[in-house]
Amino acid sequence: MEAIEIIASQWLEEHPEYHADFVDADAALAKIYQVEAGKTNPFLHLSMHLSISEQCSIDQPRGIRQAVELLAARRNSLHHAHHEAMDCLGQMVWESQRAGRPPDGAAYIDCVQRHATRD
Repeated sequence: MEAIEIIASQWLEEHPEYHADFVDADAALAKIYQVEAGKTNPFLHLSMHLSISEQCSIDQPRGIRQAVELLAARRNSLHHAHHEAMDCLGQMVWESQRAGRPPDGAAYIDCVQRHATRD
């Protein structure tokens, strides 16, 4: 397997609730995941885990690796840290799109650090 496939499989192991979606890819691709109906898009969720993993591996934006590591240590779980970082990543992307500006990496890292310093 490619390195990204290994990382993806590790995150999939953390999410048994998505296993059925990934067994039948055609059905999953045809499915509409309505947030209002409480349906998380497993492809989006996995891609966010992969994005954060990649960001941490190259420390881009600079400081994200340390922020996620701090959050993981505080939560005693890399998985939970990723979920909190996802909230920050999603917020950064949404604000960037809404304002028509480039993503604000510093605000993203600040958000992750704030999560790491609260209980």
